[in-house]
Amino acid sequence: MPLDSKPDLPLEIGHVLFVDIVGYSKLLINEQSELLEHLKTMVRSTEQVRAADAEGKLIRLATGDGMALVFRTNPEAPAHCALELARADLQHPELKLRMGIHSGPINQITDLNDRINVTGAGINMAQRVMDCGDAGHILLSQHVADDLEQYPRWRPLLHELGECEVKHGLRLRLVNLYSDGVGNPELPEKFRKAGAPAAEPPRRKSSIPLVGISLLIFLLIGLAITALIFAPALLKSRRPTPPPSSSAPPPTSTPAIPEKSIAVLPFENLSDETQNAYFANGVQDEILTDLAKIADLKVISRTSVMQYKSGPHRNLREIGQQLGVAHLLEGSVQRAAGRIRVNAQLIDARTDAHLWAQTYDRDLADIFAIQSEVAKAIADQLQAKIAPAEKQLIEKQPTKDIAAYDFYVRGTEAIDRALFSDRVKDILLQAVDFLNEAIARDPSFLRAYCKLAHAHDQLYLLGDDHTAARLSLAEKAVHDALRLGPEAPEAHLALARHLYSKLNYEGARAEIELARRALPNEPQIFEWSGYIDRRQGRWPESTRNLERALELDPNNVVVLQQISLNYESLHNYQKAIAALRRVLSLRPNDTDTRLSLGQVDVLWKANPKPLHEVIESILRDQPQAAASIATTRVFLALAERDVEGGARAVADLGGASFGPNAINFPAAYEAGVFAQLKGDTAAAQASFLRARATQQNIVDAQPEYGPALSVLAQIDAVLGQKEDALREGRRAAELMPPSKDSINGTHIMTRLAATYAAVGEKDLALAQLARALELPVAPHYGILKLFPDWDPLRGDPRFDEIVASLAPKE
Repeated sequence: MPLDSKPDLPLEIGHVLFVDIVGYSKLLINEQSELLEHLKTMVRSTEQVRAADAEGKLIRLATGDGMALVFRTNPEAPAHCALELARADLQHPELKLRMGIHSGPINQITDLNDRINVTGAGINMAQRVMDCGDAGHILLSQHVADDLEQYPRWRPLLHELGECEVKHGLRLRLVNLYSDGVGNPELPEKFRKAGAPAAEPPRRKSSIPLVGISLLIFLLIGLAITALIFAPALLKSRRPTPPPSSSAPPPTSTPAIPEKSIAVLPFENLSDETQNAYFANGVQDEILTDLAKIADLKVISRTSVMQYKSGPHRNLREIGQQLGVAHLLEGSVQRAAGRIRVNAQLIDARTDAHLWAQTYDRDLADIFAIQSEVAKAIADQLQAKIAPAEKQLIEKQPTKDIAAYDFYVRGTEAIDRALFSDRVKDILLQAVDFLNEAIARDPSFLRAYCKLAHAHDQLYLLGDDHTAARLSLAEKAVHDALRLGPEAPEAHLALARHLYSKLNYEGARAEIELARRALPNEPQIFEWSGYIDRRQGRWPESTRNLERALELDPNNVVVLQQISLNYESLHNYQKAIAALRRVLSLRPNDTDTRLSLGQVDVLWKANPKPLHEVIESILRDQPQAAASIATTRVFLALAERDVEGGARAVADLGGASFGPNAINFPAAYEAGVFAQLKGDTAAAQASFLRARATQQNIVDAQPEYGPALSVLAQIDAVLGQKEDALREGRRAAELMPPSKDSINGTHIMTRLAATYAAVGEKDLALAQLARALELPVAPHYGILKLFPDWDPLRGDPRFDEIVASLAPKE
């Protein structure tokens, strides 16, 4: 085979532990051999090596003064193995080991002697990480530390060091792994010489997310099942959640801005009729959509650019920095009497220099041709390559009916507006009407069907119309889109969202992969991948996908909320706070975000005072907001055991339900809880009976739905119906285990623990709670410390010990 046609080596991700013996070269040959044999024996005896060997997922490489172990199992394996080796090394003071861990791409090859070998950045980087340490150190790349940090058991062992300069001037951000007596807590020599600050004290062990009366409001906006952990703030805006962010949403270091990057700012409407503002937005959006199909460009999503309305005070350099792009496109649209004039100009955001400008004066029917011409002209100016398939997609008109397009634009705007409105259902139904009008005028309008499916799915997922009839309408719209364009990426993305709403996560993932190929700049590809990862318990991957969505959509408040919820679920409260503060920088008066910040203190520190102050401030300035924040007021009242405040908040709930994620309790149940706290047994019993009747109707309508059955079990438990409660709670856990739904499955586990507690089965309750605490989305410290659900366990030394172990360490 000619050299120039040699295929690329297959890449995979390897989790690499690099080990060497410090001072090896100064030893005599027989001493070297003896220590290497000791090391080999220690390595072979570790549990991680034995397990990976048994699965055929370990490669061992000799490196002269040590070895490299390449695990192809999971990111935790090298860290577990390193700790095993460090403990064994305590018995051999003459064997001074240092270790480095990194996960990255590797190639498995064979050398000249036909022996297995490994090359690639993954193994090279692991060695460089190790080279920054001294005897006893176990150093991790930041990438590995971010993965491990998603699991509560690792957090106390991770200690940030800062940056270390390695080969070729590369600077690596490293973390030191150690615990009491294992590892080396001292600052490595390379950091001391560079004047680095002393290593941080051990990270705090954080609490674990709860189920029953937790806070979080995981509202998966286009695809999530409301994630309410008593977080009214998020309840109101229906933001997506099932599952958090990795480093604070906006990265701490500003990445280099790609040369071939652009944002299309809102076009100015110069038409006489104000309603043509929708049309101007449509022109801008269509140009953006066309550019986004070019893989050689980075294009910012419309969600992030819509806040930069046209006008004399638009600071283009600042906008370019905020969006992370080198170029901006701005323009104007004038529509009158069947004619259209579009003016567009390309600007270098770094210098304010005008690079290109063009005015198009045509018949209105030519609008889509104009938009395609602008997109191709911009790509040419930026020297971006357009593949033949991309060119074909750009030139394809969405519809030939301008009136249908008007309805489509209005429907799109309504879907976007609904997420931040108190009238979510009304506005989504309005969007459905607009899109149905568009389809009535042009039955071949594929993208209108996709948007229509999205509106129906949101009505279903956000709980405004969680019925089989609504789901069927969404399914029909998706099938119509696929009928018109079996290969259309927008149709496959619509199907992915729809399958997600039906809890078919693997099917949704497969459809996203089909859409990804033709939509390289579509942030929803990464956003929904993050939601799917989260539901399947792949928390590090979820966070990375949501961060990738933010790169293309940096001002998307919903994604920022989702990242904060990821962190909150994993008890990384400081990063959750950073993400929420970023939201407030975009929406300074956002009530939901202010409430969410207050709720973090309840979960993290069992401190309701900040939330109390926020709620008082909101009600003082906006008395009419009492009903819209009622769920958060119930949450606060439970935390404070405020019977009167709780009764008022429940009254303001109206017919709304309350609970974490899909675990939604009828308002009457909460009324019973507050009556019980007051000591009014008769009123409590009456409220619980009303709640049971409501919940039984829900269960009868969907008998195989685990979350609904879990709530019924809790109600039967407080009513003293022990056998029914146990049967229902266990059945709920069988129907939706964490392996099926990482979020709701864990919530159901915790609900079952609360059910056991309510019927007097303390041993079962504590055992179930212990299992839940091993998982992400486990109960938070503040929930276990403050909330009435856990009163039956208080005073039991085992429960008190659990609560104390979760308390933040000051």
